[in-house]
Amino acid sequence: MNSTHAVLGQVALGYAPLVSKSLDIEATRVTVSALRPEATPDAGELLAALADAFPAKPVLLNVAHEGLLKGLLAAALPGNVRIEVPAFLLSDADLAAQAQQRGALLKGRSDAAGFKQLVLDLQDLSSGPLPAGKSVLVSGARSAADFKQALDAGAAGVLGWTVHGEFEAPAAPAARNDSQADLQVIVELMSRVDQGEDVERLEQTLKRDPSLAFKLLRYMNSAAFGLSVEVSSFRHAIMLLGYARLRRWLALLLATASKDHAMRPVMFGALRRGLVMEELAKSMTDSEVRDEMFICGLFSLLDHMLKQPFEKLLQSIPVPERVRQALVEQTGPYKGYLDLVQAIENESVFDIRAALDTLMLGPDEVNHAVLRALHKAAQLE
Repeated sequence: MNSTHAVLGQVALGYAPLVSKSLDIEATRVTVSALRPEATPDAGELLAALADAFPAKPVLLNVAHEGLLKGLLAAALPGNVRIEVPAFLLSDADLAAQAQQRGALLKGRSDAAGFKQLVLDLQDLSSGPLPAGKSVLVSGARSAADFKQALDAGAAGVLGWTVHGEFEAPAAPAARNDSQADLQVIVELMSRVDQGEDVERLEQTLKRDPSLAFKLLRYMNSAAFGLSVEVSSFRHAIMLLGYARLRRWLALLLATASKDHAMRPVMFGALRRGLVMEELAKSMTDSEVRDEMFICGLFSLLDHMLKQPFEKLLQSIPVPERVRQALVEQTGPYKGYLDLVQAIENESVFDIRAALDTLMLGPDEVNHAVLRALHKAAQLE
């Protein structure tokens, strides 16, 4: 995905997963807010930018600008894109007809005929039972408790995150399971790579879990990272990548190795955080910084995955000092980028603007980075 689109300098983008009752990721919701409300961004350009990022994956489009929304409803939508339309706009008969033809989702409580799916804010759940005869998605979730509230109320899915706020520590130590054993192998490998041990020792460690070796090679051969030759073995990977870049692949493996189905939304968020931060670092000449920012974003949810605070976690998992500063001390050069990614997840235009000003970044640069990262993430999953 190398296209440039002028519209990306006029909007702020946010994203969140659509999570089903079974905690599968069914689509990505992209929220679009105009940075200058008095100007109407070009709907066709926006659709072209999204088509580059999501050539096939389902997308729900949440547009916070009436002119842009009307432009999108009048355009030829790709088959994988659906638009959320505020219910109060149905007073416009032409717009209501376009929304029905496009299979739009209605935002807000409504009995309007012709619409099978509603999107309600989390706060709307207190207004009474969910509308009968319609599939309801709940937006605005920011924690596991929010997800539980929405699903207990009968929602078909939730648009949001389980990753914000403090993780909930387990009431008692959990029994060791296969997933924990997998994670231990990866942590041991990372430690051995950090110490520069020879290839034979590293291979022996990896051979304790062939499934992890397979997954590592699958990542390395994915189109998302564009290696010029196929990696055929762990030894070959080290020859091609070197120890420094191998650390990055092990970090990716650690953040996506959990077999706990409840962790799927967290892994979705972690992978995208890492890729967005890496894309934001693409303009930097130091490849070490790019790899470190990838690891910083990727590891920023490990406390939720492994149910331990960062201060304790990073005693056993080797990470660069600047990553440790961001995750443990909430300081250092990467903290501002982590704040920006969280603002994008929260779909907060105010916080995105503040983070852009702090980092002296332009919205077009950030939005291109976001869409490239979402495209890469889809290729890895």
